[in-house]
Amino acid sequence: MPDTDATAELLRLRKSIDNIDAALIHLLAERFKCTQEVGALKAEHGLPASDPSREARQIARLRELATDSELDPEFAEKWFTFVVAEVIHHHTRIARGE
Repeated sequence: MPDTDATAELLRLRKSIDNIDAALIHLLAERFKCTQEVGALKAEHGLPASDPSREARQIARLRELATDSELDPEFAEKWFTFVVAEVIHHHTRIARGE
């Protein structure tokens, strides 16, 4: 017979996780709306799709934030690298007029 206190706690925690996941998706959508505008601006002015120096600064900044938040900085960097790869792909497509 399951422990009802444990079951209730598990449901409460999962509801919080579901809410956080929804918030993350909404935040990512907003982030990509902004990066689409950046891509259009870069294309309009003939700027390259990627900016390695900015990316390096952001990685350092996010690694520090992750450490301060007790999140694995390697994970934060992997996440950022994944997102930036997608952003660069979008910027390249925008520059080609796709």
